[in-house]
Amino acid sequence: MIDYRQLERQFASNLGLVRRPIAMAMLSTPPAGVAKFEGTVPAGCTFWRMASEGRTFFTVPSDHYNCAIGAHTHNIPLPPDRATELEATLSFMTGIGYVRMEEVADIPVLPTTPGAVVYAPLGDTPVDPDVVLFWGLASRVMLLQEAALRAGISGLNTFGRPTCMAVPAALALGMVASTGCVGNRAYTGAEEGEMYAAVPGKVLTRLAETTATIKSANAQLMEYHQARRKLLTA
Repeated sequence: MIDYRQLERQFASNLGLVRRPIAMAMLSTPPAGVAKFEGTVPAGCTFWRMASEGRTFFTVPSDHYNCAIGAHTHNIPLPPDRATELEATLSFMTGIGYVRMEEVADIPVLPTTPGAVVYAPLGDTPVDPDVVLFWGLASRVMLLQEAALRAGISGLNTFGRPTCMAVPAALALGMVASTGCVGNRAYTGAEEGEMYAAVPGKVLTRLAETTATIKSANAQLMEYHQARRKLLTA
């Protein structure tokens, strides 16, 4: 198995990350030796915050029922007694002018329903992740995007609402950025200047290898541009 602890150290050092990257694995069955999440949360992105803060656990589909939008992006059907919640949520959002109903068909969705989803800090992940979420200041996500460009990683699309669609989008397209959404910020505590990037787990090592070069290049470019600013500003 890849040394994910070392990869996390590389990312943290070269990108200046404050929050731990979040490893996610979508599995057909619960993994052995991993604690099951116990309790309830208002939205699936709450699990991102828990993992970034240091917890390792897995969820089952019913743990995601409280967020109809998140259940939709993760291809988790709601039970019959709650089946109308997605329509009701979308009706509310369209009614206040937040979204148009025709946009829903374009929201990326996981190709299959996971039997379990593992969440962990990247360095502690017990299984190979399908997607890794990076969460931080826009300047940190900028460095990650530049590293992805240098590594030749496809994607680099930017998404907005709902934030959770970044997970299936990364699996389908490659690295994606997300500006986040108001729901995600309410449930995770993401600050105004923070955003996300989602990266397929299969490219993680290649991505980490380019971050030191990007860090050094940006430091040199900052000196270059600051000198030009001082020289050319009247």
